[in-house]
Amino acid sequence: MPKRTPQLDIAPNTVTRRLNADEAKQIAIEWMSTFGSNCGSIDSDSFLWHVFSGGCYPCLSGEAAQEAYTKEVAASYLVLSNSRNSALVTTERPIHCSDFDWYVFPPNFAWTVAFTHEQGWLGPYFARHPLYDQLNRENLKALRKAEQASVARRKGWRRPPTSN
Repeated sequence: MPKRTPQLDIAPNTVTRRLNADEAKQIAIEWMSTFGSNCGSIDSDSFLWHVFSGGCYPCLSGEAAQEAYTKEVAASYLVLSNSRNSALVTTERPIHCSDFDWYVFPPNFAWTVAFTHEQGWLGPYFARHPLYDQLNRENLKALRKAEQASVARRKGWRRPPTSN
């Protein structure tokens, strides 16, 4: 019998898509190549956030990390469980997750926050991509576009049907 992947749940519950296990694993690989590529001997197999607690990647921690996270905006957010086999997409910045160790970031990895089971002692951690400024401009542009589309839909606009 195949092992069942536990479902990841968040608050607010605005899940737009649940990724399958293969997609979640690919996202975890991309996350590690962005934030953990220079970590060598750090044990990130157990917890991805060890790249931060082990000093491999510059980050904020604790209240400073939480504050930085609350200031970030994006049109969508990826939420990844530490198990690397469960992930989802949401349109609202998550404030709670059913997993003890979880990660939030926009699809372009402009920044990330890592929430840990050691909260209050280790974590949360917040880090920015080396190309943060450029990537964040893309996120802000996508957010404006999503907001404009939302306003247009409320006014009755519908996407025209596509021809095959």
